[in-house]
Amino acid sequence: MDKKKFLFEYMNKRNLAVLATIGPNETPEAAVMEFGQTQELELIFDTLKTTRKYANLKKSPKIAFVIGWEEGDTVQYEGVATELKGAELATYKKIMFAKNPAFAKWENLPSMTYFKVTPKWIRYSTMDQPPWEITFS
Repeated sequence: MDKKKFLFEYMNKRNLAVLATIGPNETPEAAVMEFGQTQELELIFDTLKTTRKYANLKKSPKIAFVIGWEEGDTVQYEGVATELKGAELATYKKIMFAKNPAFAKWENLPSMTYFKVTPKWIRYSTMDQPPWEITFS
């Protein structure tokens, strides 16, 4: 089985995930987010610069996501978030809006910003088999 292809297809069927960031005093904070993903399993999400998650990401770009849960299977995802700018921003917004076109209506809010997450570790888990992982360098 091509694990990267499987994970891309799994994530492509889901529009929402739980994002965890590191808050003040090292406390975890979580939010349900829409997201997109690339073939390389980078995640893309948006947030307002007025949110707790934005402040958290500016202090520490380390994040975790949980994707799926409806059918007893999940993807656990850890990575590093980078705020997107310029030509890279335009490229990644196209990917995100292709998956989530309804979210494009907030694209031009003055405080809206976008992040790309580079994966470091991903685990797929289901109730009927042992979990498996991919580690990225």
